[in-house]
Amino acid sequence: MSDTVLLDIAHGVARVTLNRPDAMNAITVELGSALRAAIEEAGDRNDVSVVVVRGACGNFSAGGDFREVERLRAEGPDALLPLFANFSAACAMVADIDQPVIAAVDGVAMAGGFELMLAADIVLVHADARISDNHINYGQVPGGGSTQRLPRLIGRQRALSHLLTGERLSGREAVAAGLALRAFEPEDFEAGVEDFLASMVARRPDALRRIKRLVNDGLALPLQRGIDLEQQVVVAHIAGDGGRAGVAAFTEKGAHS
Repeated sequence: MSDTVLLDIAHGVARVTLNRPDAMNAITVELGSALRAAIEEAGDRNDVSVVVVRGACGNFSAGGDFREVERLRAEGPDALLPLFANFSAACAMVADIDQPVIAAVDGVAMAGGFELMLAADIVLVHADARISDNHINYGQVPGGGSTQRLPRLIGRQRALSHLLTGERLSGREAVAAGLALRAFEPEDFEAGVEDFLASMVARRPDALRRIKRLVNDGLALPLQRGIDLEQQVVVAHIAGDGGRAGVAAFTEKGAHS
């Protein structure tokens, strides 16, 4: 795997780190490919309960690498396509794997960094993070999924408000806008992320995976078909080990309440 993306797996957590700190973890053809491969590898591991994606050295990602974009642009459309195709495949892989993928966002999350954040299952942010789809500020059009994922997350008008103005959000504002679950104050960010990861690892991996798959699959189905699918999955879960574990957990909790 390219050293532009690092993968470390321990204690149920796969840590995927964008590793171009000198370029604020800007996205290149190579990084996009390595990111997809790292997420896929994490997803293939039975010892991984949760995946966290971060940027190295205090920034999530500043988006596409302008120097690489300019070099590829000079070579023509066919040269540009892999930059967007590789990154898009990496974002799609987040949904393809069964484990929850958490984006831990600090520093800058702009353009492609913002789009990677949108692709995550759960987003945790540094309260002072700088977050924006700022393509419009440079007269550009998003190419990593913003125009499609953002309206599905927060609705058409609010999505257009962000995309057409390029206004910057803090981590606190991202939570208020429905783009993140929780914002941590600067002194609490690292510990807060680690505590959250530990809480996720403590949950049943099969339940986590089934819930994620139900949500993702159900979004592509009519409501009643999604509900039917949910019923099939919950019956199978309760009839198996999940049911025994649930009864035991409920009994244990009741005994100490």
